[in-house]
This record gives sequence, C-alpha cells and structure tokens, in this order.
Amino acid sequence: MITGNKGEWSETYAFLKLLAEGKLFAADEQLNRIGDMFFPIMKIIREEIRGRPYEYIPDNNGIVKVCFGDEEVLCLPCGDFESEANYLLDKIAAGRSAFAVERTEAFINRIHSTKLKAPTSDKSDINIQIHDINTGYQNVVGFSIKSELGSPPTLLNAGKTTNFIYAVDGLDSNYIDSINSIDTQTKIIDRIRAITDNNGQFRFQRMENETFRNNLFMIDSQMPIIVAEMLVGYYSGVASDCDGLADYVSQVNPLSCNAEFYRHKIKDMLCAIALGMKPATAWDGTDEATGGYIVVKTDGDVLAYHIYNRDAFKNYLLRNTKPERGSTNRHGFGFLYEDNGIKIKMNLQIRFI
Repeated sequence: MITGNKGEWSETYAFLKLLAEGKLFAADEQLNRIGDMFFPIMKIIREEIRGRPYEYIPDNNGIVKVCFGDEEVLCLPCGDFESEANYLLDKIAAGRSAFAVERTEAFINRIHSTKLKAPTSDKSDINIQIHDINTGYQNVVGFSIKSELGSPPTLLNAGKTTNFIYAVDGLDSNYIDSINSIDTQTKIIDRIRAITDNNGQFRFQRMENETFRNNLFMIDSQMPIIVAEMLVGYYSGVASDCDGLADYVSQVNPLSCNAEFYRHKIKDMLCAIALGMKPATAWDGTDEATGGYIVVKTDGDVLAYHIYNRDAFKNYLLRNTKPERGSTNRHGFGFLYEDNGIKIKMNLQIRFI
C-alpha cells in the first residue's frame, strides 16, 4: 500500500488534475489564475522505471491516452481523471501525517503509475510537453511542484553549508559565556540582542562553504554580503519575512545602491534556489526545473509560473517566503567563539509562508 504526506499526494493530484484539464494555467504574482494565459498540454511523461517511460496524452475529444512507446495501452475519459482528482483533493485535505488513499492508488495503478513521485535526477517533479503559444515549439520541460495543501515546504534547507561567519567587534570577551548560556525559546534573537546591548557589532567575513559562496557569486559577486545583511536583520528580530528583510537591507544599504537593486538581487536568489540551485552542489547558473514552478493551491487549482511570467514568480517568492531558524546544534551556529577575535555564525534556511 502506498502512503505519503500531503505534499507527496499533492504531486499525484497535480498529475491527475492537469490531465483532466489538458491545460497548464499561468499565475500572477498573487497566485491568481490568469485566465487567458495557459499552455496546452501535449503529454505528461512519467518514467518510474528507467528506460520505461509512459506518456499520458490528453486530446481535444475529452480523452486521455496512455501510451508506452508506440503502443496505446489505455484510453480513458478526461472526466475519470477529474473525478479522481477531486476525490484525492478531499482526502488530502482530511489527511494527517502519512496516509494511504486506496481508491487513488487503484486508479494510478490502472494507468500504469505505481509511485507518488517519479524519480528524477534534477529538481523537476513532473515532465510536461507543452505547446508554447509564443514560439510554436512543443518542448518537454520539467516543473517543480509545491503544494499549499500541507505544511509550508522549505525552499532552502539548512546545513553547515548555509552558515555565514561574522566577526563581532567591540564586545568584551568576558561576555562570551554568559551570552552563550542564554537558552530561551528565542535564544538566537536574545543572544544577538545581548551582543548589541554590550557594544558588539557584526562584520561579515565569509561563508563557511565555498561551493555555496561560488553559487551565490553566479547571481552576483556581492550576493553573500546581501544575504549576510538579511541574516543580521532576521536574527535581530527586525523583520521575519523576505519582503521585510529586503526593505531592511535597502535601509542599511551595505553596497551604497538603490533599494530596487537589493530587492532585485534577493528575488534572483530565491528564483535560482526554487529552480535548482543547491548550497552544496556546484551550480552553473542553469535551471533544473526548466519549465518553472507549479503550485497546488488550497482550493485545488493548479497554476504555473513559466519562463514567460518569471517576474511574477520572483515577486511571488519574495512575498511568500521567510527565513527560519534551523537546529543550532546540528548546524553549528548561533554561539560566540574565539578564533583570531570573537566570531559568530548565522545560518540560512528559507521556508514558504
């Protein structure tokens, strides 16, 4: 029996819903459907077993054909996919933790799909051949899928790779033990406040991981400085989301640039992470999710940010993401230490709101 959480079942829901509609609708920056902007779906390709791809082809006659190679192995009305998608949506809404949906499992087995998630080597969750109304091309592109039906997913997972190292100037070393002993629920914010209350000032020095640094350099050579300033604002309690932190960095203005520069660069970073950039993997600037991003909304609508509405996607990311504190012990940050002066590490993790 297949079990999955809400996010995992949402990928199956998106698969069924898109085949039922035969179109991939675009979203604006508020995640509302743009009614006259959509991409006809020529086929969805799933390769659950390497070398054995199945193609799911919605046609203009209200039929979905399931093909393996040149052979048509099944043909079902689009309405069957619609009813199964609606049933699954109700089950996801009522689900808790990891759960099974026997009726949906039976249906996807019938259409030669046995897994909630088709394995991929990149960040895409679904491969779709769409008709590009702008160019006439019918390319196969990968989309990453995120769902609003469950807990907000992470955009960037924390690790020691996402630590930023700061010198703490002006702080007497006699305060180190007392500050490190602060163990409140908001201990990092309280430690940062204690540092500044005792004349400590943060001066960004370097990132702990060279690969992540190089990846940020691909966006802009000053990107580490911008992110480092965001973290100071976040752990100081000045702002709690990326939109507010963009305002904070603009006010601090570490690079003597205008406000839109910082907002633009932060949006570029969020978009790069969403479409494939990972901290510990060398990145060449290429999107792994070549089609873009698909979002399953709470009302069941399935919308996409494609290359043609990339600016809307960036605005959506800025307004709907926030840093959050990861495990201080596991990732080794949030405490003062001495290393040619007093230092502290701050960690970057980003989650959808």
